[in-house]
Amino acid sequence: TIVELIDCHEGFKLITQRIRTRKKVKLLWIISILTFFLSALLDNLTTAIVMTSLVCKILDDRNDRLYFASMVIIAANAGGAFSPLGDVTTTMLWIGNQISAGNIILKLFFPSIIVCLIPLLFISRKFTNQILPEKSEVQAIQYPGDSRLVLILGILLLLFVPVFKLLTHLPPFMGILFALGVLWIVTSYMHRNKNEVHRNQLSVVHALQKIDSPSILFFLGILLAVAGLESFGLLSQLAKILSNTINNEQLIVVSLGIISAIVDNVPLVAAAQGMYSQIDFPTDHSFWILLALATGTGGSIIIIGSAAGVAAMGIAKIEFMWYFKRIAWIAFLGFVSGVGVYLAQELIF
Repeated sequence: TIVELIDCHEGFKLITQRIRTRKKVKLLWIISILTFFLSALLDNLTTAIVMTSLVCKILDDRNDRLYFASMVIIAANAGGAFSPLGDVTTTMLWIGNQISAGNIILKLFFPSIIVCLIPLLFISRKFTNQILPEKSEVQAIQYPGDSRLVLILGILLLLFVPVFKLLTHLPPFMGILFALGVLWIVTSYMHRNKNEVHRNQLSVVHALQKIDSPSILFFLGILLAVAGLESFGLLSQLAKILSNTINNEQLIVVSLGIISAIVDNVPLVAAAQGMYSQIDFPTDHSFWILLALATGTGGSIIIIGSAAGVAAMGIAKIEFMWYFKRIAWIAFLGFVSGVGVYLAQELIF
């Protein structure tokens, strides 16, 4: 709802209007870096939707759009992996007390950069010395002051959620509802003198009508199904089979990461939470940290492996086989490099 409210106030347009370069390589780097950091603050699905829409507006050539949108998917998933708010799976691990906010950022920031950087270097080579044609002026923002205030306040309040949990020891949903309450009061006061139609379009009630309810119900269904399997004891049996067969916790996690390219990472992480308890792996154990990285970024290997990929696929009209032939191996290289950097980091420190 907070993200929708920022969007209603054209907050994201403030960011995108500042992109003025005509060099394709520079534009690709700007969009990838923006996507990486925005997905850590907002979440990878929302960021992928915003940035893919931007790419489609800026670029006329279809081939350019496909490569840029593919890079947006990789950057969004990489940025979401190191933040407790960036991906549904990391949020689940954070709420489940398997990871702490500070530790996940500290341990996964550099590996996540590598997951994004390797594919970015490969895709950049396709656009060397290419220039975009001149474009007419973009449409002006109606209320730039309002847009700036809502964007800055919205991002600061999202960043405050982990701090709220740390200070109060209350569940994260209390922090996000507090943030929404503050934003609701501020926006209601801000628009008190506007006409009723305009005021309604910029209200929290309007933003609530626009949120992606089917996705929320989808995640609810997955978590209920996994909880059912856990209550029957099937997940603990599966954990024993995996441990006896593979007998290496790091290989188990990397396998789950590769499987998340085909199966959505939410049920995989939910299953892992049911399979392994706090007794097996305590809070901030390397198993949970690596699980967040592997399942968060493994979904980039195949376009349907992540919610961000499915969203970008629809907006930019990316064909499954096109992505599989041209991007899958690049995303896989990024995934392997990121996991390798994390394991090396653990050995050194």
